[in-house]
Amino acid sequence: MYCRARFASRLASTTAVASFSPSVCSRVSSPIASPSSASSVSFWNQRYRSLSFLSSLRSLRCSAPRLHWRSPESLRILARTSVPVVERFHRRIATTASEHPFKGVMTSLPKPGGGEFGKFYSLPALNDPRIDRLPYSIRILLESAIRNCDNFQVTKDDVEKIIDWENTSPKQVEIPFKPARVLLQDFTGVPAVVDLASMRDAMKNLGNDPKKINPLVPVDLVIDHSVQVDVARSENAVQENMELEFKRNKERFAFLKWGSSAFHNMLVVPPGSGIVHQVNLEYLGRVVFNSDGMLYPDSVVGTDSHTTMIDGLGVAGWGVGGIEAEAAMLGQPMSMVLPGVVGFKLSGKLRDGVTATDLVLTVTQMLRKHGVVGKFVEFYGEGMGELSLADRATIANMSPEYGATMGFFPVDHVTLQYLKLTGRSDETVSMIEAYLRANKMFVDYNEPQQERAYSSYLQLDLAEVEPCISGPKRPHDRVPLKEMKADWHACLDNNVGFKGFAVPKEEQNKVSKFTFHGLPAELRHGSVVIAAITSCTNTSNPSVMLGAGLVAKKAYELGLEVKPWIKTSLAPGSGVVTKYLLQSGLQKYLNQQGFNIVGYGCTTCIGNSGELDESVASAISENDIIAAAVLSGNRNFEGRVHPLTRANYLASPPLVVAYALAGTVDIDFEKEPIGTGKSGKSIYFKDIWPSNDEIAQVVQSSVLPDMFKSTYEAITKGNPMWNQLSVPASMLYSWDPNSTYIHEPPYFKNMTVEPPGPHGVKDAYCLLNFGDSITTDHISPAGSIQKDSPAAKFLLERGVDKKDFNSYGSRRGNDEVMARGTFANIRIVNKLLKGEVGPKTIHVPTGEKLYVYDAAMRYKAAGQDTIVLAGAEYGSGSSRDWAAKGPMLLGVKAVITKSFERIHRSNLVGMGIIPLCFKPGEDADSLGLTGHERYSIDLPNKISEIRPGQDVTVTTDTGKSFTCTVRFDTEVELAYFDHGGILPFVIRNLNRE
Repeated sequence: MYCRARFASRLASTTAVASFSPSVCSRVSSPIASPSSASSVSFWNQRYRSLSFLSSLRSLRCSAPRLHWRSPESLRILARTSVPVVERFHRRIATTASEHPFKGVMTSLPKPGGGEFGKFYSLPALNDPRIDRLPYSIRILLESAIRNCDNFQVTKDDVEKIIDWENTSPKQVEIPFKPARVLLQDFTGVPAVVDLASMRDAMKNLGNDPKKINPLVPVDLVIDHSVQVDVARSENAVQENMELEFKRNKERFAFLKWGSSAFHNMLVVPPGSGIVHQVNLEYLGRVVFNSDGMLYPDSVVGTDSHTTMIDGLGVAGWGVGGIEAEAAMLGQPMSMVLPGVVGFKLSGKLRDGVTATDLVLTVTQMLRKHGVVGKFVEFYGEGMGELSLADRATIANMSPEYGATMGFFPVDHVTLQYLKLTGRSDETVSMIEAYLRANKMFVDYNEPQQERAYSSYLQLDLAEVEPCISGPKRPHDRVPLKEMKADWHACLDNNVGFKGFAVPKEEQNKVSKFTFHGLPAELRHGSVVIAAITSCTNTSNPSVMLGAGLVAKKAYELGLEVKPWIKTSLAPGSGVVTKYLLQSGLQKYLNQQGFNIVGYGCTTCIGNSGELDESVASAISENDIIAAAVLSGNRNFEGRVHPLTRANYLASPPLVVAYALAGTVDIDFEKEPIGTGKSGKSIYFKDIWPSNDEIAQVVQSSVLPDMFKSTYEAITKGNPMWNQLSVPASMLYSWDPNSTYIHEPPYFKNMTVEPPGPHGVKDAYCLLNFGDSITTDHISPAGSIQKDSPAAKFLLERGVDKKDFNSYGSRRGNDEVMARGTFANIRIVNKLLKGEVGPKTIHVPTGEKLYVYDAAMRYKAAGQDTIVLAGAEYGSGSSRDWAAKGPMLLGVKAVITKSFERIHRSNLVGMGIIPLCFKPGEDADSLGLTGHERYSIDLPNKISEIRPGQDVTVTTDTGKSFTCTVRFDTEVELAYFDHGGILPFVIRNLNRE
C-alpha cells in the first residue's frame, strides 16, 4: 500500500522542474521525509496540502519567463528579464539546496581556455562500476533521476534501481522520469490546448485559481499537419495551398495563437515553417542544456509518435499520448517501467544504389520480428561511422513502426559535425562534447570500446541491405525491389488481408479507360495515382532528397515524363530542403516531372493528400480498381493515405520518382523498361538511378551551414497571414457554442472534489469485435470526412458545406465531431458484420446494422455499458489521444485484446477505460466469443485492492468465463483510474493547494 501512496504523492507534488532552470529547481529537497509506511493515498494528499513551501515555489515558477534557444538578440532580452527572478529563486532555495542527496557528485566542467561551462551531476563521481556497463540511453535516465532526486518525487531508491538496471529491468520496476521539454504538432496540439483551456474553467468552477493550469516545462508547438495537397503540379502550389489552409483553419490557428500568449512557456511555430520533427532535429534539439550554469542532457516527450526522430541526434525522446503530455506540461513526473534495451550492432557499409530508406525498412522488419514493444533499441558498432546523422534520424523516426519506445543513437563525432552543419555555434558544440565526455555519454569510435550490457542483441551487416519498398498496407511488410512484381500478383490472388485483395484471376488484367483533361488515359490494378515525396522520415535526409532530384534529371534528359493524371507532390520538412534543391539545380527537374513543392508540412502520409481529379476518381470507383500510392512516408495503413488508394507503398524519394515514371507498381525494374525515351529506345531503371558517389558529391556542394542559419533565424517571424490573426488577451477562453472547430469538451463538467473511485463493468454489450492490428487510424481517422457519415451529418446540420468539411485531424478541437468520427475508418473490419467492411456495427439487442456512433448512442441512452474485443497490436500507429477520448465519449468502459500498442494502452488508462489482455494463447475466437454476449468484469471497488497486472475474471451471460490480465502497469496508473483519468487527477491535486 505504501508503494501506491508514494507514487500517487509524487504526482500530486509540484516540485517539478522550473520553467527557466529545470536542474536548479531539482536541487530542492522536500521538507517532509518519506514515511516508512502509509495507509492510504489520502494520507499523502493531506501531507501534500501542507506543503506551503512547495506551493510558493509553484507561484514563483509560473511567473518566470522561459529560457529557450533562440536568436542571440532574443536570448539577451530573455536574460535581462530572467536574472532578477533567478536571483530571487536562488535566495529562496539556498537553505535547501545543500540537502540534495547527491550534492557530493556535483562537479564543475572547465572551459579549455579557462573558466567553466557550468556544473553538472557527475556519473563517474559515483564510483560505481555498474554504470560503465549501462547502455547510453539508460545513463540519460540515471542522470535525470540523480539531478531531480529530492527523496520525494524521485528517491535514492529510484536512482539505485536505474544503476542496477541489469538486475532490475527484467522485473518491470517502475521509475519516475522528468523530460526537459514537451513537443506538440497542431493535430495533437489543438486538443491539448483545448484541454488546458477547459481545465482552467474546471479550476475556476472548483473555486480555485485558473492560472494554476499552466505549462511548467518548455513546450514547443509546430503547426505542420494542416496543409493539404489541394493544388499540385504548379509553381504557385505553396501559396495557393497555404491560402486554402488558412481559410479552412483560421479559427484553429487563432486559437493556438491565443494559447501561445495565454499560457506561459509555450512557443507556437507558425504554419509553413516545416515538419515538427525536422524542425526539432535541425533547430529545437539542444543535445545538452545549459540553464543558468547547470548542464544536463536534453530529453523530450512529444504528442506525435515520431518524436523518436530526435533519438538520431542522441537526444532521448519518444511519443506519448496527448493526455500524458498535458500532465507532463503541468509538472507531473512521468511514471514509466524501466525498459529493457536491445543492442543493435551495425557493421559494414551500404552497397551502391542502396538508400537509407532501404536500410530503415530492413531494420523495421528485423525489429518487428525480434519484438521490441516497450523497449529501447540502442545502435552501436563500427558501421555507425558509415551512417550520416540524417540516416540515423531516418531509422530513429521509424521507432513506432518497429514498436520500440526509442531507437537511440548515442552522440559521437558524426553528431557533432551535424550540429555544426545546422548552425549550432562552435562554443555550444564544444560544451556539448566536453559535458558528454566528462559524464561518460559520448562514444568515440577511435578509442577502445568498453562492453555494455544489453537485454538482447541483434546485428546487421549494412552490405546485406538491398533496395526495397514496404506494403501494401503495413510499414513492416518489406518487399525486396527485385521481388515486387511477384509479390504484387500474390497480393491480387491472396484473400483479403494485410497482403491480399482477393481479385479473381479473370479480372486481374482489366483496363479502365477514361479521358483526362482531353487526353486518353487508362488505369489497371496497381496503377500509381499518387506519388508523394512527403513526411519527416525522408525529407530530413539530403542524400535521398537530392537522389530523387538526380533521378528526375536523368529521366528528363532521356525523355521520360510522369503521366499527367498521377498526383505528384513534394512537401519538404523544412525550408532548408528548398534551399539545397535550388542550390543543386535539381528542383527544376523535379518540377518538370510534376514534383513541385506543395507546402512545408506533413501531407500525404497523414491523409492530407487532397482530392484526386474527378475523372481519375471515377475510373477507380466505377471499375473497382486497386489503385496504388507510392510515398516516402512512414505510414501506409489502408484508408489512411487516400480513400481510393487501397495499395499504399512506402519507398525512398528516388523510388517514388521511379514508380511515378513507370506509372505502376506491377513492374520488375530489373527486367522491364520503365518507358521509351525520346530516341525510341527503352529506358531501364539502371539508366536513371544515380550512384552513391554522384549523390555524395551533390550533397557536399549543395548542403551548406548558412542555409540552416538563415532558415531558422526567421522561423518564429511567421508570415503575413499568421501575423494578421487577431486574438484576445484573456486568461480564460471564450467558447463559441456555434463553432465546429473548437468546442468545450465535457470531461470536467460536474466534476467533484472527491474522486469517483474505480469501477467494474456489468452486463456490457460488445460495440465492436476486431481482429489483429487495429490501428489508431481505424479508431480515430485523421483524413477526410465521408459525405454520408455521422460527422458529415453533424456538420451539414450546422451549415457547413461539404467542400469545407476539412479533415478529422483538423477538427480534433471539437469533441462533437470527433465522437462521431470514432471508428469511422472506411476500411475497418468488424467481425460483427461478418465480412462487410466499413464503419458500422450490429446493435446487439435489436440486430440492426448502424453506424458505430449511432449504435453507441443507443446503448448510452438505454444506460448500457459497452466494451471492445480485439486481437494483437491493438492501437498501433500514431500516438492519437482521440483514439482513447473517442471511445470514452461513446461509452466504452473496457477494451479486451491479445496485446496493446504502448502509447494507446496508456491513453486508454488516461481516459478511465480499463485495458485487459487475454491470457497467452487465448483470444475471442479460441474462447468461442462471438461478440453477441453481455460481459461483466469483476474489479474490486476499492483502489487499494487492485494491483498492477493482476488477474480478473470476465463472465458472460452465456455462462462462459475467462481470466484476463488488467493492464494497469504501474501504481501511478491505478491512481489515475481511481480519479477517472489522468487530467481529473491533476485538477483535483492542483485544487488541493
